[in-house]
Amino acid sequence: MDYVSALLPPVVMAVFFIGVIRVIVKTQGGANKTKEDAAVDAALARAEGSPAAKPDA
Repeated sequence: MDYVSALLPPVVMAVFFIGVIRVIVKTQGGANKTKEDAAVDAALARAEGSPAAKPDA
C-alpha cells in the first residue's frame, strides 16, 4: 500500500495540470478575442506614448 500513497500526489497534480491546460486552451480566441486584442493594443500604445494612441480633440 505504500506505492499507492507514493503515487497519489503526482497523479492528482497531473490531473490538475491537465485541467488547467484545457481551460487555458479553451479560453483562447472566441468571440471576444478581437475586443481583447484591441484593448491590449490601446493600453500598450498609451504606455509607449505613441502619437497614434492620443485621441483627436
